[in-house]
Amino acid sequence: MKGFLEDANYSIGLLDEGATLADVIDNCIYEHTHTGKKAFYVGDLGKLVRNNIQWQNVMAPIKPFYPVKCNSTPGVLEILGTLGVGFACSSKSEMALVQDLGISPENIIYTNPCKQASQIKYAAKSGINIMTCDNDIELKKISRNHPNAKLLLHIATEDITAGEEMNMKFGTTLKNCRHLMECAKELGVQIVGVKFHVSGSCKDLQTYIHAISDARCVFDMAEEFGFKMNMLDIGGGFTGSELQLEEVNHVIRPLLDVYFPKESGVNVIAEPGCYYVSSAFTLAVNIIAKKTVEYDKLLPSGVEQTRNDDEPVFTYYINDGVYGSFASKLSEKLNTIPEVHKKYKEDEPLFASSLWGPSCDELDQIVENCLLPELSVGDWLIFDNMGSGTLGEQSTFNDYQRPLIYYMMSFSDWDEMQDAGIASDTLMKNFFFVPSCIQLSPEDRFSTAA
Repeated sequence: MKGFLEDANYSIGLLDEGATLADVIDNCIYEHTHTGKKAFYVGDLGKLVRNNIQWQNVMAPIKPFYPVKCNSTPGVLEILGTLGVGFACSSKSEMALVQDLGISPENIIYTNPCKQASQIKYAAKSGINIMTCDNDIELKKISRNHPNAKLLLHIATEDITAGEEMNMKFGTTLKNCRHLMECAKELGVQIVGVKFHVSGSCKDLQTYIHAISDARCVFDMAEEFGFKMNMLDIGGGFTGSELQLEEVNHVIRPLLDVYFPKESGVNVIAEPGCYYVSSAFTLAVNIIAKKTVEYDKLLPSGVEQTRNDDEPVFTYYINDGVYGSFASKLSEKLNTIPEVHKKYKEDEPLFASSLWGPSCDELDQIVENCLLPELSVGDWLIFDNMGSGTLGEQSTFNDYQRPLIYYMMSFSDWDEMQDAGIASDTLMKNFFFVPSCIQLSPEDRFSTAA
């Protein structure tokens, strides 16, 4: 049950028809309960295969370029590379990571809006030419350090919904695009396309219509300057829902057919990140401390107190937090709710509870208020949809160590890869069989990657 390669840094367990991811989680919790109670992930890499098939069925011929910062774990990158997905990188380390997988420079784009000169030089040396730009200062920096760069002008979209802040807004205006083209012409820099990004939280899909129309205007503007434009990047913002994917496609397809038809020679790409990985990873955490708190301190501001004063209120501390797997909680709402692993009766009372990370920092709050049965130190909680924004660079706060990752895939998903002829020999060496209804010992645990 171990990986075939002695030096493999990860392995993938193949589940037979009788085994489920729930069995995998149960086995891992059993193991960790006896060996240290560390937080861990279970990654269903077959979900990536299914999501890619769904993308091809709905969004083809739009080619996906996966944003590496979304989840840079080796299993994810190798599976996506094997599937023929391109990669959108925001740093030198990400570019090096995907190049180590044998990805050609043509399938890598450098998307950081604020690039370091040294990293632009690295891209130039590595043959990674396509990159984004949204201002003249960045344009001049690129011209000095990467004379062969091919730029996508990043244009702004009005995708901010009511109540959201515009703190980190990137993208230039249509008016400024003309100025950037004048600068590029003087500097001898190639402009080959346009990029825009619509947030996944945007509820108005008309934003795509405005963005594609603006992109067409930029393409027309480029003709005046003699630029040969051949690429449109419609960005990310794909949540992973098939319904959302179909809704977006329904809106953009007619406009793409009119403004960027196949005969125009324009390649349309996208940057689906959360779409591929969010639902593929489940996080299991352990309760390391517990205390009773005053109810009014637990309630969010403005919420009326309706609880009986005799009912206890609990604060739980878990062995992972915002300086680890819940880092995205610092900038956005948590899109998953905790599930109690242990079995409890349906009529068991639920109590107001809050969840905190292990740092004892006031920012390290995971869940402000939820209803849970009374739990004990040592119990486990499960968080679904934890594959996006949680598995990037490792934090050094309080000696945080990234949880182990247990990669799995069903035989049906593996067969799908083989039937499509995309299962490389290198990737195949990372697989091994996991029979159903088996308790794995610590010596034979099926897959880990730190």
